[in-house]
Amino acid sequence: MKASHIRKLIKPIDIAYSEMFSGQVYRIGQGAVSVRNHSGEARHTVIGIHGYLENHCYFTQAYDDPTTELILLTCSNYHIPVNGVTPEDAGWQSPIEELEGTIAYDAELLIQAMEILPSSDSVRVHGHSRGGAIILEAARRRPDLFHDVELLLEAPALPQGRLHPLVTMMLEPVSHGMWPWLIRLINSAPSSVYGQTFLGRMNPRKKALLSTLFSSTRDQLTIVRNLEDALDWMDKTPTDVYENVNRGIFLIPGTDRILEKTAMLESARACSSMTIQETGAPSHFITLDDDSLIPPLEASGEDDIPDADQSGTE
Repeated sequence: MKASHIRKLIKPIDIAYSEMFSGQVYRIGQGAVSVRNHSGEARHTVIGIHGYLENHCYFTQAYDDPTTELILLTCSNYHIPVNGVTPEDAGWQSPIEELEGTIAYDAELLIQAMEILPSSDSVRVHGHSRGGAIILEAARRRPDLFHDVELLLEAPALPQGRLHPLVTMMLEPVSHGMWPWLIRLINSAPSSVYGQTFLGRMNPRKKALLSTLFSSTRDQLTIVRNLEDALDWMDKTPTDVYENVNRGIFLIPGTDRILEKTAMLESARACSSMTIQETGAPSHFITLDDDSLIPPLEASGEDDIPDADQSGTE
């Protein structure tokens, strides 16, 4: 990317959404990890990795059991969406050499969190959209950390995946120099202009979280770099990355106008160690559409994963 374009994109973005949070928040490099307080000894640990332009609040209402230890990643150069807690530098962190705003950098964040933080023996790693790619990249780098965990990849960005044609058509004419203008245009337009097409039907929680998508990063450069890097990762990552995971579920929406569902299913079918669970969710944001579609944590044992159609259905 040209230096002149980078200069236009590094203008800071103010945080526009946060929630009260009870727990510890640790800064790791240019990202963070938040550990929610839970009651007594944790029966389950869930590590949530948010998607493109989202924040960790995506997962908080889906995992509200007081015995669930919820660990939430904030990707590099994203705002930490918490009130009532002062983030502290993680004393156990190690330097990350990857470029900020990339799947590789955020995979290293996840690796450090997984090495230190889970306190239960029942661990689920739940990634939405770009978060799914982060999980797979982390597993490629440290397969030992994923040997005994359950993966839940929700509407994930996968090896050999693609954007939905509507998104591709919208982005094709956009050059780097046009991004600041496009972001201002999107932020000034009512969400009804684009929401129904790309985000699906709204409910109060979904509207609260998705109405500030373009204010979730600390600068506009991260918006562009996240997108370009995710497209490059999907294009160049082979499906043999699945050899590094042992069990889990691909959770597929009924309708997805962000990622191309056919390519998602084709990639998922190349994985012999995970099941495919298609849902009737009307958009890319399954958890926000209906969190009852999230498989229960009681099903996280290897022998308890519900039967699902490995081939999927169109």
